[in-house]
Amino acid sequence: MQTKPLVGISADRTMRGVHPSHVVGEKYIAAVVDGAHALAVLLPALGERQTPEDVLAHVDGLLFTGSYSNVEPRRYGGHASAPGTLHDPARDATTLPLMRAAIDAGIPVLAICRGFQEMNVVFGGTLHQSVHTVDGYDDHRENKEDDLDVQYGPSHALHLVQGGLLQKLAGGASEARVNSLHGQGVERLGNGLTVEAHAPDGLIEAISVANARAFALGVQWHPEWKHANDALSTAIFRAFGAACRERMRMKTGSAASAHA
Repeated sequence: MQTKPLVGISADRTMRGVHPSHVVGEKYIAAVVDGAHALAVLLPALGERQTPEDVLAHVDGLLFTGSYSNVEPRRYGGHASAPGTLHDPARDATTLPLMRAAIDAGIPVLAICRGFQEMNVVFGGTLHQSVHTVDGYDDHRENKEDDLDVQYGPSHALHLVQGGLLQKLAGGASEARVNSLHGQGVERLGNGLTVEAHAPDGLIEAISVANARAFALGVQWHPEWKHANDALSTAIFRAFGAACRERMRMKTGSAASAHA
């Protein structure tokens, strides 16, 4: 009998030398295994070669990761990207329909950084392609010359929306501190999404899906980084894992009833 939920983790399609490859950062895998106490399976960016229904039949939750690539602007009616912008059309073709299908099916979803931006696009929202060039917003990018612990260290305050899911996970706190390693950000909020937190400059930093059947949270920062050392990160992965275990129990119960 399955004792741990199975969480699918979205992969990027990238080149390793001359070979197309599908890649997931180990920090995401570790956060699922150690933070959510789940089994992890990596989902290749195969687009239409695998249907959302085929994937959802096997998983109890989905984690949509961050990435160096940006969502293609055509996916949300944006203007052409600046020259040199990295895109991953295979990931877009995989994650966007998969995320919507999962949320509609009541499968828990945690979306991080690019995943957070995908969640906004999935629900009809738009993105700022370069937040630091927009009047009124700070530069939310990391300094790539810094050590990783500095890049992923607390960067700015997070203002939590009163009564929201994220504030509950934060034990009722009104503020937290988070890292900041992104160039894009939410421009227009998608339909049916609820704002859970803002940065000090007003940029949306966390969203949830209103009236979702299961856990459906998106965060702009990286809670997977040394998640066990941060109270809010720990709470996010624990809550996600609990939702995945509940989904597993529901699925197992339905299967048992079908064979009774």
